Amino acid sequence: MKRIHVVAAIIVDANQQQIFITRRPDHLHQGGLWEFPGGKVEVGETAESALARELFEEIGISINACEPFMQIEHDYPDKQVFLDIWQVNSFAGTAHGKEGQDCCWVSLETLVTEKSERLFDFPAANQPVLDRLAKVGI
Repeated sequence: MKRIHVVAAIIVDANQQQIFITRRPDHLHQGGLWEFPGGKVEVGETAESALARELFEEIGISINACEPFMQIEHDYPDKQVFLDIWQVNSFAGTAHGKEGQDCCWVSLETLVTEKSERLFDFPAANQPVLDRLAKVGI
């Protein structure tokens, strides 16, 4: 099974209070679930350049400052993913669903609520990210 390298961003607002999330289109793998914006790293691309490209294409922002947050390997029944998670603390532009996807800013508290009470369902591979955010914050 081929492993797919994916970059994703924890995008933090200027007040360090909220995180921007998007909903995956229904027709994609894990469709209908919420996610941290990002996408696949193309051949010959660094993770950071892929992140910049994906965030501009998907949500219309340009990164000013980012740093690695964590990396996760996760096996789904139909594919393996390597998630390269970055925290974006400064950006230019207004984050929005450039491809028509649902998106919103949510407080850290809302995002990391217990899974049984969570308002936003994420793919299983994202659970370690949510756990770490609950422990270390933004």
